[in-house]
Amino acid sequence: MKGSGTRAPGSAAFIFIFVTVALDMMAVGITVPVLPKLIIQFQHGDVARAAWFVGAFATLWAAMQFIFSPIIGAASDRFGRRPVILLSNLGLGLDYVLMAVAPTLGWLFLGRLISGITSASYPTAGAYIADVTPPAERAGKFGMLGAAFGLGFIVGPAVGGVLGGLDLRLPFWVAAGLSLANTAYGFFILPESLPPERRRSFSLKNAHVFGSFRLLRSHPELLGLAAALFVMGLAHEALPNTFVLYADQRYGWTEAQVGLALAGIGVSSVVVSMLLVKPMVRRLGERRAALAGLAFGIGGFLTFGLAPTGGIFLIGIALVALWGLANPSFQSLMSRRIDPSEQGQLQGALGSIRAVTGMLGPLVFTHVFAVAVGHGGQSLLGAPFLLSAALLLLTMVVGARVLPHRPPS
Repeated sequence: MKGSGTRAPGSAAFIFIFVTVALDMMAVGITVPVLPKLIIQFQHGDVARAAWFVGAFATLWAAMQFIFSPIIGAASDRFGRRPVILLSNLGLGLDYVLMAVAPTLGWLFLGRLISGITSASYPTAGAYIADVTPPAERAGKFGMLGAAFGLGFIVGPAVGGVLGGLDLRLPFWVAAGLSLANTAYGFFILPESLPPERRRSFSLKNAHVFGSFRLLRSHPELLGLAAALFVMGLAHEALPNTFVLYADQRYGWTEAQVGLALAGIGVSSVVVSMLLVKPMVRRLGERRAALAGLAFGIGGFLTFGLAPTGGIFLIGIALVALWGLANPSFQSLMSRRIDPSEQGQLQGALGSIRAVTGMLGPLVFTHVFAVAVGHGGQSLLGAPFLLSAALLLLTMVVGARVLPHRPPS
């Protein structure tokens, strides 16, 4: 297969997209354990000042995702998925080289800014899947894409922690190598999924956040589904932002116990995405699979928030993993409502929605936890998870109204 050819993508192309997302997320995850320590090193051991920069770096990365996801998505509608994916991988690899050799905090900050832009290839990967997958099978493929996302974040921090113990710069070099190797592999393997006759002109009014949201407003059901995804994404933020604090305060778990629990959440979510989404959607249909997933998520977060012991808390992990039925079903139904030439714009809009929840979630849930600790004691420590359960219940109500009983053709 020639690198520049345009032909019907097969299983090799899907495997490449799967690997691309997994490696992108792994490359991001590899830097998680060492980036704060590198910032502390640049601040000459001043942990308090370094903590401020760690927060600023995280906010900057999410802001770049928010701004550039629609731009990259719209560019893929105009120029095709293949060049956008390959350039994103190339840019990410070169950016990790920059961070590996960064002589000052300012250069590291610049590298983080660029990585927020180049990591916005996930929407293009979603558009690629929509291009090459029949509508009835999209939920299963979106589930596989979510599994790739999860695998990257499971493996990445573990590898980064081991490599960081040898040298704080080494994880950046390994992340660069993964991204550049994936670029080279994709150049020879990845065919184009969007033929020229299905492309649309690049328009500045569509290639920004508000332009992409205009697409969501073009159909009442599309806007309702996007609102449901936003609330659902916000609910998810309770886990990464308060779980460690909660497990320490309520159950007195050690770092090892917390790490094993987080790994359990990640692995069980990947298993559901890879093995259960496709058969469950085929059996139940997208509407009922989405509502069932939300019901499991509500049960899981209620278990997290109310569990009097750590053992009961672990039961919630299986329920929250089954929540993974919902997101691919929502995405699949949304992809059916738009023209093939707008799939990139849709996925870019969804990328911006994910970025907004990533910016709001830490503020909301850490504040709720702080209030619970200060005023409620042990009895209210689970308030962030109870809030997530309430948000999922709201999503379920919205979903019951906007999810079609019969999906569009």
